[in-house]
Amino acid sequence: MLKAGRTLLLLVFLLTVLSAQAQKTDSLKKDSVKIDTALLNKYRIDPRKNAIPVIVRPILIHPEFVPTTMLDYRVSYWHKSITFALNFNQSAFTNNYSAGGVNAVALGSNFDFKAEYNKTPFDYTTELNLIYGISKNKGQGSRKTNDRIFYDNKVSSQVSKHWSFFGSLTFESQFAKGFQYGTAPAPDLLISDFMAPGYLTESLGMEYKPNKFFDLRFGTGTARQTFVKDTTIYHNIPGNYGVPIGQTFKNDLALQVVATVDKDLMKNLHINARYALFVPYGKPLAFVTHRVDATLVAKVNSLINVTINGTFLYDKTTSGEPQGTEGMALGVIYKFP
Repeated sequence: MLKAGRTLLLLVFLLTVLSAQAQKTDSLKKDSVKIDTALLNKYRIDPRKNAIPVIVRPILIHPEFVPTTMLDYRVSYWHKSITFALNFNQSAFTNNYSAGGVNAVALGSNFDFKAEYNKTPFDYTTELNLIYGISKNKGQGSRKTNDRIFYDNKVSSQVSKHWSFFGSLTFESQFAKGFQYGTAPAPDLLISDFMAPGYLTESLGMEYKPNKFFDLRFGTGTARQTFVKDTTIYHNIPGNYGVPIGQTFKNDLALQVVATVDKDLMKNLHINARYALFVPYGKPLAFVTHRVDATLVAKVNSLINVTINGTFLYDKTTSGEPQGTEGMALGVIYKFP
C-alpha cells in the first residue's frame, strides 16, 4: 500500500513539471513577433530641414575680350645648309734624318651649299659642291691633289607618294690645269683645264624617293654637252674627251640614271655618295660611263673631323681603264645651320 502511494505521488510530480514547461514554451511563442522593416520605413520621420535660409544666385556667364597681339610667325618652305671644310697636312725632316723623307705641305678645302624648296607637290633642289686641294713638296712645284666643280639643279612635281616627274640641269668641270707629271727631264703634260673638259647635262624623267636620304632618278630623255676649249689637248689625251679633234663642243643623247645617298650612318659619322650612269644612244656599250663620288666624314667634336673622299670613274673617252682617286685628311669643318 505504501509503495503504491509513492508511485502515485511521483507521477503527479512529473505531470506538474511537464505542464509548467509547456506553459513556458507557449508563452515564448506568444511573445515572439516578426517585424517587417519595409513596412516600418513608411513610418520613418525625416529630420527637419535647415532652418537657416540660403540664397541661391544664378550663375551668369559673359564673354570677355582680352586684347592680344598677333604672333609674327611665317612658314618657310626653304631648307638650306652650308658646309665648309679645311684640311691641312704638313711634314718636315732634318737633312740628316736616317729614314729619309721630303718636307711637304698640303691644303685641301671642301665647300658644299644645298637649298631645297618643298611645297607639295612642287620641289626644287639646288646643290653646289666645290673641292680643291694642293700640295707642295720640297724640290717640286705646287701640284693639285683634288679639283672639282659640281652644280646641280632639279625641279620635280609629285605624282604619287614616292614618285615624281623631274627635270634637272647639271654642270661639271674643274678650277685649274691638270698635268700628268713625268720624270725629269721629261716635261709635264697638260691633260685638263677649266672647261676642258666641261659637262652640261639636261635631263627629264621620273624620280623615286622613298625617304629623305635616298634619291633615284631615271632620266630617259637626257642630253649632255661636252666642252673642250683647248683644241691642242688631244695630243696628250687621244680620246679628246669624246669631242671631235679640232672642235670644242659635242652633244650626246642618252639614258641617265643617278642615285644619291646623304645619311648619318651613326651619331658622328656621315656619308654623301653619288652614282651616275650615262648610256649614250646609238653607241656601243663600251661607251657607257660610270662615275661614283663619295665622302665619309667622321666628327671628332663640333669642329674637328676626319674626312675620307674618293672617286671611281670609267669613261672610254678619257682612258680605256678604270680610274680612281682617294684621300684622307684631318681638319676643321663648319656646318650651318
